[in-house]
Amino acid sequence: MNILITGGMGFIGSNLARRLVEEGQNITLFDNLSPQIHGTNPPNLAQLGLDAARLIVGDVNDRAAFHQALAGQDVVVHLAAETGTGQSMYEIERYESVNIGGTAILLDYLVNQKKSQIKKLVVASSRSIYGEGKYRCTGNCGTVYPKARSTSAMQSGQFEVVCPTCGSDCEFMLTDESSAIHPSSFYGLTKQVQEQMILMFAQTLGISGFALRYQNVYGPGQSLKNPYTGILAIFSNQARVNKPIYIFEDGEESRDFVYIDDVVEATWRCIKPETSGIAALNVGSGEKTTVSEVVKEITNYFNSSSAVKITGEFREGDIRHNVADLTKIQEFLNFTPQWKFADGIKQFLDWASNQEISAGKYEQSLQEMKDKGLMHG
Repeated sequence: MNILITGGMGFIGSNLARRLVEEGQNITLFDNLSPQIHGTNPPNLAQLGLDAARLIVGDVNDRAAFHQALAGQDVVVHLAAETGTGQSMYEIERYESVNIGGTAILLDYLVNQKKSQIKKLVVASSRSIYGEGKYRCTGNCGTVYPKARSTSAMQSGQFEVVCPTCGSDCEFMLTDESSAIHPSSFYGLTKQVQEQMILMFAQTLGISGFALRYQNVYGPGQSLKNPYTGILAIFSNQARVNKPIYIFEDGEESRDFVYIDDVVEATWRCIKPETSGIAALNVGSGEKTTVSEVVKEITNYFNSSSAVKITGEFREGDIRHNVADLTKIQEFLNFTPQWKFADGIKQFLDWASNQEISAGKYEQSLQEMKDKGLMHG
């Protein structure tokens, strides 16, 4: 098959491309080599072990370049996106343009280019579309989907969500694909729209379409330069040079960290010729890990003297908990994640310890949020 991966030089894209080359597929990568992600000296194909792939440097908003990349493809894996949850709350036009506008150019091509042979679309969706996800009210309301937490509650130290009906405490539940979709960040909103666009036009065109709701993807090779995404990269950069590590809220907020090899496997199972249909699928580990646990793993690994500061500060758009229910992907793709966080984080840190320490813009990114009124303490 001829397979196009947009954002193909990125973390997920390059790992997926190596797997697809091993599977004997013909791979084209389309990427704008964004300095925010790749730095000022982006890698080349040889450095990523992708000599067998073809690279087209271009932006998804450049119609001519995108059309060139789409020509002759059988499958499109659409990963290109702006991905910072916090940054999305003030870089609004850029996130809309790339995430929604770029997807519109892709779909316009499919609808209007009658010679297109594309028969399958796979888009990187996100756990962020769920917002706060699925909970159980400790009162009498059963399953509920809490709204975004209020600024006033968090300023008083109330970080856990409460029942939107009766105000009782809530217990988090695994979030399945039928859960309410109500993103609390603009990034999440763009991913919701992007996912719905792909699935709608797959249905309209009679082709296969899959939206993979990736949880927090991590592993060797992820960007250590981008301060707007990936707390593992941020915290490991700080720990290696014994700089302070700032933990928002009370450190008990949790995420589902899914290892890159599991993400690649799930994505490949969608791409395979024998897989067809239209579906949204969670891709995660199903394992809850708190931010405080993450910091402990990282500082212990590096024997770091970084001061760990639980600040009580919080960002607009952040959620409290989200862990994926994997029942649907297990049934649809016979997929079960193979990596536990304790094993995956060691692989990541083994790799990170051999990388050049990024000067990063961590403190600058925090100040930007404060300046925009999107971080509170």
